[in-house]
Amino acid sequence: MGTCRVSPDHRYLAYTLDTTAEEQFTLHIKDLKHGKILPQLNVSGVVNLAWAQDGRTLFYTVSDETKRPYRVLCTKIGSDSVDSIPIFTENNSSFCLDITNTKDGKFITVNSSSRTSSEEGISLVYLIDANKPSDGFRCIRKRLPGVRYFLEHHNGFFYILTNAPFKEDKDMPTEDYYLAKCRFEEVFSSANWQTVILPSENFSLQDIDIFNGHLVLFLNKNGSPAICSLNLPIEDQMEFQCLNPWFFPLPSDCCDIAPGSNHDFMTSVYRVVLSSPVMPEIIVDYDMSSHKFSIVHQEEVLGISSNYISCSPANDVTTENEMPKIWKDFSSKYNCERKEVISDDGIAIPLTVLYSRKAWKRDQSPGLLIGYGAYDVNLDKSWCSDRLSLLDRGWIIAFADVRGGGGGDNSWHKSGSGLCKRNSIYDFVICGKYLVNEGYVHKDLLSAMGISAGGLLVGAAINMHPNLFCSAVLKVPFLDVCNTLLDPSLPLTILDYDEFGNPEIKSHFEYILSYSPYDGILQRVCYPSVLVTASFHDSRVGVWDASKWVAKVRDRTCSNCSQSIILKTNMSGGHFSDCGRFGHSEETAYEYAFLMKTMGLIQNMVKREGSKIH
Repeated sequence: MGTCRVSPDHRYLAYTLDTTAEEQFTLHIKDLKHGKILPQLNVSGVVNLAWAQDGRTLFYTVSDETKRPYRVLCTKIGSDSVDSIPIFTENNSSFCLDITNTKDGKFITVNSSSRTSSEEGISLVYLIDANKPSDGFRCIRKRLPGVRYFLEHHNGFFYILTNAPFKEDKDMPTEDYYLAKCRFEEVFSSANWQTVILPSENFSLQDIDIFNGHLVLFLNKNGSPAICSLNLPIEDQMEFQCLNPWFFPLPSDCCDIAPGSNHDFMTSVYRVVLSSPVMPEIIVDYDMSSHKFSIVHQEEVLGISSNYISCSPANDVTTENEMPKIWKDFSSKYNCERKEVISDDGIAIPLTVLYSRKAWKRDQSPGLLIGYGAYDVNLDKSWCSDRLSLLDRGWIIAFADVRGGGGGDNSWHKSGSGLCKRNSIYDFVICGKYLVNEGYVHKDLLSAMGISAGGLLVGAAINMHPNLFCSAVLKVPFLDVCNTLLDPSLPLTILDYDEFGNPEIKSHFEYILSYSPYDGILQRVCYPSVLVTASFHDSRVGVWDASKWVAKVRDRTCSNCSQSIILKTNMSGGHFSDCGRFGHSEETAYEYAFLMKTMGLIQNMVKREGSKIH
């Protein structure tokens, strides 16, 4: 299932299904009252959905042959015509369309955005005139390079999260996001936008959510994720602390914060899902009115004795007379450390290191370094019980938050993308060397893993330092960067120009060629053992990408290396696989077995077990 939306009157459910693993979703609408699926719609390539207030008019976006959402259409349930009406088409192939409702349901926003800029249109849907949602879209502001903005509505005011330039600097976007507000009639002229919250040296704004009585802010506070709520309305621009923010109490070692299902605009309770490398997923409800919170549920972990469960106090408990809550984790069994590795150009690269307090041995243990470093996406460091198999065998697992991925501010992504992409690769290499030099990993037992664009990161790092890693796993990896970007007919290629550069430009071509994993394969040099996985129906990274890389490495390197380069292709899956829960466990077991076998660990285990028998 792709996405689903219930109509405002709860009569209909609109949802999308992909039955091919090619991310080609078909729209379905179910009549919840009668329990039947409406037969008249048969639209494929649907991406996003948004209902009008009449509960009968549905807006949706469709994608073109390159998987780019480019058109907004409208259909009305119960009308004589079964054809959808085109509302808006984005002809610029560098931009994608996204459509959604504001939280209060009074507006529908259409966001036309590239990787770096956006242009938001808005369609007013009055509650008493919701049968005329096709009155048209009005553009709020013309595009500016590097500028993005997102809207929410509250009691006649729009709250706008943006990095648009201030009045005194009309041509350059700000480095970080700030929050502005204005009345509906003033939203089409940014000169009337009133700045409400500015970032500071201590925090930057990441995202917002809005409710009838509260505004929720997602922040990066002193390098760590944080969430706070403010009472609405906000009258005038004030110092942030003067707005009396309530910072949600969080575990001291929390890495991953994700909003739960918070669809009720009138609620004062905000649900959040928390996790860390040593804390299983926990669901928490925060009452923004009383400034109290309650733990709803925490994932149970089988196979670990309750003796290892630790209880840690909450951070930022500010309410008077409130007893600190406790969070159950496994920090007494598994240690999670956060280090800063200094890169060659003096930048501190965050590195999270996870290991078993009992099984890990300094200078002797094997290790797995994981990285991504693209699209301003944060590296997933949430709890994963699959890792226990490695940790209990003495492995360390490290997460390198290299430049190009998500970070404290927008500059972290910029400094690792485009003509700065090599920085992310250098960061990954320096993190690998740090693990060896500091004794976390034996110098001959360091492995690496990258998924999709993370495969580019690891593949390029192997080309630069083939002796650093003894083995690697590249999952649906993006390896043939130059040739892929030179073919604009491939899905998502043009959209990736903002992330990696446009090879039609000579300077970009030469720079991409300098790090492209496929083009940088070395001759007559021993490569580490590598498991490369691909999916036949992958619409994001062609199955040929992995095949070409494997063939070229086998051809150019020595015969021993050729035998340890394995290509595993899923003939029925897509980019995100289709194997379900148990199939995922089988995939992970295969990958871990590969890593242990190529390091000689399985043979050593067999010898030890044999000596015990004799």
